[in-house]
Amino acid sequence: MNWRSKLIHPEGKAPEGFRSLAVPTYRGSTVVFHTQEKVREGWMEHADGYSYGLYGTPTALELGVRLAELEGARHTFLTSSGQSAIALIYLSFCGNGSHVLLPHTAYGPSKELANGLLQRCGIEVELYDPLMGADIERLLRPETALVWCESPGSITMEVQDVPAIVKAAHTSGVPVALDNTYAAGVLFDAFGHGVDVSMQALTKYVGGHSDLLLGSVSVGTEDAYLRIGETHRALGISASPDDCSLALRGLQTLGVRLAAMGSSALAIAEWMRDQEGVEVVLHPALTSCPGHELWQRDFTGAASIFSIVFAEKFTVAQIHSFVNALRLFKIGWSWGGTASLVMAYPNLERRPGGAGPVVRLSIGLEDRADLIADLSVGLEAMKKAG
Repeated sequence: MNWRSKLIHPEGKAPEGFRSLAVPTYRGSTVVFHTQEKVREGWMEHADGYSYGLYGTPTALELGVRLAELEGARHTFLTSSGQSAIALIYLSFCGNGSHVLLPHTAYGPSKELANGLLQRCGIEVELYDPLMGADIERLLRPETALVWCESPGSITMEVQDVPAIVKAAHTSGVPVALDNTYAAGVLFDAFGHGVDVSMQALTKYVGGHSDLLLGSVSVGTEDAYLRIGETHRALGISASPDDCSLALRGLQTLGVRLAAMGSSALAIAEWMRDQEGVEVVLHPALTSCPGHELWQRDFTGAASIFSIVFAEKFTVAQIHSFVNALRLFKIGWSWGGTASLVMAYPNLERRPGGAGPVVRLSIGLEDRADLIADLSVGLEAMKKAG
C-alpha cells in the first residue's frame, strides 16, 4: 500500500490483553460490520448489537447499565443534558391534545418548555400544588397523558407524596414521571415507589465536578422502554462518550461526596436557622420544610442543597449585598459539584413559610467552618447595606 493508505488502514496494532479499572472511552459514529449480511440498524443495541454511534458506544452503554442497576430500572437512556431528558419524556408520552400535570415547584426550564414548544404542539401543561398528594385525582382528565413529580421541589424544596400521586394516576391509567436529580437516583427509590419513568441531570451529582452536561431517563416498564427508545431514536438524541466517561468516574465517588456534602449542608442549615433575619430554612431534614414527614418516610438521606427565606424587611439590594460579599460561595446556576454555590431569587412567586426574598445554597466539599464564616460575612454585609 501507498503510505497515504497506510495512514487510514495501518497494519500495526497494539497487543491485546490490556485490562484496566477504568472503562475505555470509545469514540465513534460508524460501526464497522464484518460482512454485508451482518449489517443491521436500530436502537436496541443491548439485544441486537451495535449499529451506529448515535445509539451509544460501549462507554455510553456501560454508564446506562450502571445507572439502571443503581436505580433498579428496566433500562436507562442517556441524553445530552437534564433538560433534553425532560423534553424526551414529554415527547414520548404526549401529543396534540394531551394534558399533563406538572408541580408549581418544577425546574424552571421545564415550565418554560411547557409554555413554549409544548403549547405550540397542542400539549396542555397544567400546574398543580406539589403538596396535594392523592387529591391530584381531581385534576386528572380523560386526555391526561402524564403526571410529573419533582421532589423536593426546585428552590422551595417541598417534598411530595409520590406514592399517593402514583396510586391516583395509575388508577386512571396515567404514567408518572419523576425528576429525581435531588436524590441522585439513590436517596429516593423511584421504581420502588411505583414511578414509571425517572430522570436525572447527571450534570449535577453524578458528574460531580461541574465539568460536564448529561442527562438520563430510566424506565421501569416495557411500555415506557419502547416509547422512550423510539422517540430517543427519532429525535437523534445522543450523549458524548467523553462526558459519559467523566460520569462513570464520578459514579465511583458519588457515595462519599453525597455523604460529606449532605452532612455539611444539614449542619449549615441548622446554623442558618438561628441567624437574625432568617425567617425559615427550607431543608427537607428540618421540620420547617413542607413535606418533612414525607422525606422521613421515603428518603434515605438528604442532599447538598437548601434554601433560606429571609425576613420580608430585606430589600433586593440587601440580598445582593449578602450574595456579593461571599467569597467561597460562587454565584452560579446548578448544584451538586465540589464547589459551593449561591443564587438569589428575590422575586420568586412561591415562598413557603414567609414572604421575604429567597436564596438557595449548594454546599460543596469545603470545610464547613470556613463556609459558615463566609456566610457570616455575607449576613453582616446585608445588614450594613440596610
